[in-house]
Amino acid sequence: MTDSFSNLSLAPTLARAVAEMGYESMTPIQAQAIPVVLTGQDVMGAAQTGTGKTAAFSLPLLQRLLKHENPSTSPARHPVRALVLLPTRELADQVAQQIKMYAKYTQLRSAVVFGGMDMKPQTLELKKGVEVLVATPGRLLDHIEAKNAVLNQVEYVVLDEADRMLDIGFLPDLQRILSYLPKQRTTLLFSATFSPEIKRLAGSYLQNPITIEVARPNETASTVEQRFYAAQDDDKRRVIRKVLDDRGIKQAFIFVNSKLGCGRLARSLEREGLRTAALHGDKSQDERLKALEAFKKGEVDLLVCTDVAARGLDIKDVPAVFNFDVPFNAEDYVHRIGRTGRAGASGLAVTLVSPSDARLVGDIEKLIKKKLEVETLQLDTRPAGPPPEKWGERAEDRPRARSQEGRRRDDYDPRDALDAPRERRGGFRPAPINRDPFFEKPYEAPAQESSPSWEPTAPRAARSSISANIKPKRKVAALFKSGD
Repeated sequence: MTDSFSNLSLAPTLARAVAEMGYESMTPIQAQAIPVVLTGQDVMGAAQTGTGKTAAFSLPLLQRLLKHENPSTSPARHPVRALVLLPTRELADQVAQQIKMYAKYTQLRSAVVFGGMDMKPQTLELKKGVEVLVATPGRLLDHIEAKNAVLNQVEYVVLDEADRMLDIGFLPDLQRILSYLPKQRTTLLFSATFSPEIKRLAGSYLQNPITIEVARPNETASTVEQRFYAAQDDDKRRVIRKVLDDRGIKQAFIFVNSKLGCGRLARSLEREGLRTAALHGDKSQDERLKALEAFKKGEVDLLVCTDVAARGLDIKDVPAVFNFDVPFNAEDYVHRIGRTGRAGASGLAVTLVSPSDARLVGDIEKLIKKKLEVETLQLDTRPAGPPPEKWGERAEDRPRARSQEGRRRDDYDPRDALDAPRERRGGFRPAPINRDPFFEKPYEAPAQESSPSWEPTAPRAARSSISANIKPKRKVAALFKSGD
């Protein structure tokens, strides 16, 4: 089996695009999957994240769809013939961009639809007709119900990152979407991990699939150096700064477990002079795309994100990944550290372990079948400060850190006090104690004995048997005399 793209029997238009993108040697998943998909068989493929699964299914699909390409402007001549389903918006946008680059010298049309964006532009694009539709399940169902997308001529279906789609509850949506498709079709299922749920899904919708596994399930990439450092919650930012400085790292992903923690950490790092952006589910889709684009262009050094960015994002030459929080799900660890060390490059994965994370680290050890050593990193005693020479060529190119001097009252964010390093929190210094000399004197007995205040000094008047709140009965004249 060949491992060079030049030896594949791709159409000249596809081969030209592949050559321009610099593809020369195929990855293991590409070398095994492309010839099988070209024959039209169902495939169940598993590979380490970052090994080129997108090209493994996109190129053979485009090759087989070339028989349908035509220059007609009629939407009826461009029905949806290939459907690619993905779990997240960022991944859908990324896959759609790659497919456009592969097909730019062909007359095949492609489009992407995902949530968080206005449906009108997507509807206009669908109405023009597309052969390849990339979508997230929720937004695709919206277009199906609005009759913007007709799927009765689909020949190929791709379920990419299928395990993630099941994790976030897309199984009912997948079942509904697949019910709209023709029974006779080619189904490709790609996933970084194989679980019993994935195998059941494959058994329901795939017909005699060819299983391709190029690595042991849940195995981490050999090109990634994994380090685990013990750190208290208050010291984690200092550990990140020290590793960045010692290793001379210019860009990195930083993963946290919560949206709130993501925003707070990004603000804290930005105040320290680092070019930082946050990426989590509460951000609008436009903000998320802008943050990713800035990170790709090098305008942002640190991308603080939740697991929304852990799957499938292909950003080349990212040298490091930091797990600020140990992931709750051990499989997410494999996907997080897969953002570095991609396409054969070397990478560093640093996980910060607090004392309460012992069970989560044990789960990771069981999953990857490897003993993990938690190291202790010696920290400097000086407070962390921004090194200007390491984070931007000029000081004016970096975002200004927010300082307390000169800030307007309406600019104050009460959460800033929680985000600041402990040594820089002015409000946490103990206030001076004002001691009253009266309380420093020893006890002195009074000169004259006096009876306690609760004892009466004068005899009390005799208590009446009738309460003062009860009025006495008034005497009235009797109207009738009672008989004796």
